[in-house]
Amino acid sequence: MDYSHLSARLALGAAIFLTGCGHQAAPSPPASSRVTVVTVLAQAVPITTELPGRITAHRIADVRPQVSGIVLKRLFVEGGEVKAGQQLYQIDPAPYRAAYDSAVAAEAAARALADRYKPLVEANVVSKQDYDNAVATYLQAQAAVETARINLVYTKVLSPISGRVGRSFITEGALVTANQTSALATVQQLDPVYVDVTQPSTTLLRLRREAAAGLLKENESGKTQVRLRLEDGSEYSHPGTLEFSEVTVDVGTGSVTLRALMPNPERLLLPGMFVREQIEEGVRQGAVLAPVQGISHDSKGDPTALVVDPNNVVELRSLQTDRAVGDQWLVVSGLKAGDRVIVEGIQFARPGSKVVAENYRPEPQEKTSRQAAATAQTAAE
Repeated sequence: MDYSHLSARLALGAAIFLTGCGHQAAPSPPASSRVTVVTVLAQAVPITTELPGRITAHRIADVRPQVSGIVLKRLFVEGGEVKAGQQLYQIDPAPYRAAYDSAVAAEAAARALADRYKPLVEANVVSKQDYDNAVATYLQAQAAVETARINLVYTKVLSPISGRVGRSFITEGALVTANQTSALATVQQLDPVYVDVTQPSTTLLRLRREAAAGLLKENESGKTQVRLRLEDGSEYSHPGTLEFSEVTVDVGTGSVTLRALMPNPERLLLPGMFVREQIEEGVRQGAVLAPVQGISHDSKGDPTALVVDPNNVVELRSLQTDRAVGDQWLVVSGLKAGDRVIVEGIQFARPGSKVVAENYRPEPQEKTSRQAAATAQTAAE
């Protein structure tokens, strides 16, 4: 057998086999991930601090009786407006009128005795002591008349302030006592009203510095102007003023109460209502805003963003943010104008990887509305 010829054929087959295996092992380059980016810009941004707070009445007065007796009448409509000095209740005046008439009669008798003793003491017919006693009795009778008159007036229970009166806590026929602890009704002055906001003392210090530097928006009288956003998200039409003087520091929490004074001519603001107080802190020039959906947080809680560089390579940036402005974050450092921040496809982007970047295009409002309507209809069905 010709072994040399067989060996040559085997060698040739092995070479062909190895060559074929080499072609199959060559890997194909990975496809680049597609991401959507938003290019951030430097712009002038109005800076507004929004603080949660609650409405408090400007003045509150509990109405209590100053004399005892039976309530004969209630003279107001619950929930209505009353004026200072307006009569709210009538307590039975009969015993107090009788006491007043008796005091008047006693005063007349004491005065007559004092007048009769006066010429007699000058003629030494009566003693000086008797005359002095008669005069003292007359003065005491005058004081008794005034006390009786005051008590008679107090049978008319008056409103101490102007404002809105709440519900009545007693009805006609009820017995009330002088200076009782429970109120008959409560009157609250609702124009203007206070907005009380509890915040850390650092917020107060920052606002004071900005007010001193003239950065806060002021009204014609030079006071810091504030606006309100109501519970339903609507804007309150009347601006108010920030009252820095009404501040108390809580030693336990280190928080302070900032109080704003708001006009309330329509009585739209009611005590206890939750609102958001907006303080305009001026305009920051050259500010960089990044979309919220493009900001993440690392394990330490620090904000980060994935940025596509000019070579379409993904970079991880550590950011420093100031506050939320609408649906964006105000970025202090970590981003500059022109940076492309990834907002969609973040899960496919890795720092150092190459991507295909597409600019973000928001859906038309009409299409978004149709989708929302279709979703609502499906949920109803």
